[in-house]
Amino acid sequence: MKPVLVDSNVLIDIFTDDKRWFKWSRDTLTYLAQMTSLYINPVIYTEISIGFSRIEEFERCLDILPLKMAQPPKESLFLAGKAFLNYRRNSGTKSSTLPDFFIGAHAALNGWDIATRDPGRVKSYFPTVGLISP
Repeated sequence: MKPVLVDSNVLIDIFTDDKRWFKWSRDTLTYLAQMTSLYINPVIYTEISIGFSRIEEFERCLDILPLKMAQPPKESLFLAGKAFLNYRRNSGTKSSTLPDFFIGAHAALNGWDIATRDPGRVKSYFPTVGLISP
C-alpha cells in the first residue's frame, strides 16, 4: 500500500471527538497505520494547530498518533499553484481552498494516497491521487 497523507479534517475529527465523523476517522487511521506510513505536512500541521492554545498540548496530541512530518518538495508547490489557477479559471470563487491544492499536489508528486472526507478538489485536480474517503 502507498504511503498516505492524512488530511486535516480527519485529524480534527479525532481531536474534537466530532459526533458525526470521529468513528470513521479513528477507524480509518487505525487501519491505515497497520498497513502503511502516515504523513502530515506543514499545511496540515498549521490547519489543525488552530484548535490548540499551546504548542506543547498540540504536540502531545500529535505524539499519540503514528504520523510523520513530510516537507513538500518545491515542485509540488509549483503544481499546487497551477492547479489553483485552473480552479480559479473554472469559476472557483473560494480563495480559502489553496491549502487543499498544496495537500493534493504534495500527494500527487510523491505518489501517495490521501485520507480525507472532502475528496472533491483532489479528485478533480489531481486525478492520479488515490483517495481514502467515506
